[in-house]
Amino acid sequence: MPIDAFVTGAVETALNQLIKDDADSQRRLTRLRGKVISVKLNEFNKTMYFVFSHQIDVLAGFEGEVDCQLALNLSVLPELRQQANLTQLIKADKLALDGDLQLAQHFSSLLSGLKPDFEDKLSEYTGDVVAHTLVSSVKSGSRFIRQGIKNRQRDLAEVITEEWRLLPQPLEMMHFCDQVDDLKSDVARFEARLNQLLER
Repeated sequence: MPIDAFVTGAVETALNQLIKDDADSQRRLTRLRGKVISVKLNEFNKTMYFVFSHQIDVLAGFEGEVDCQLALNLSVLPELRQQANLTQLIKADKLALDGDLQLAQHFSSLLSGLKPDFEDKLSEYTGDVVAHTLVSSVKSGSRFIRQGIKNRQRDLAEVITEEWRLLPQPLEMMHFCDQVDDLKSDVARFEARLNQLLER
């Protein structure tokens, strides 16, 4: 099975299952019925086509007319779930949009409403106590990892600026910027004075 078909099949199955479990998402889907949105992931140079009907069909190729084209990096995908971020992402050149902005907003609204309840799904197979314990452990583990990464970044920044002196400290940088501003003001005053002398 080609990797494209596997990825699109997995995305399609996950989205349709989440929509089936949520009445609000089914209502949001009706606003997109009959439309086609393409989403290009820049890093992989791959495009997925979302064809909306009573469900979502996710395709690796599409011959017909596309109503809205989105191009973005994989890291931007989580931000796409928040409808208010769309215009900011476009202005920041993180998202390229060709077509109907309102359609993209409806798509974003649909994605934002999809909140998988892993604990509930897992409890069908393992029971409530085991599912709760596993999900809680994963959440606390991910918080621990995020905090560890944040601490390492802070430590590395301190080592680079304090010990290795590879980068200036923030106060040194601010002082340098102030000196540059003072120099620009002095040059502007000198230029104005020189022009006055030349006019005489």
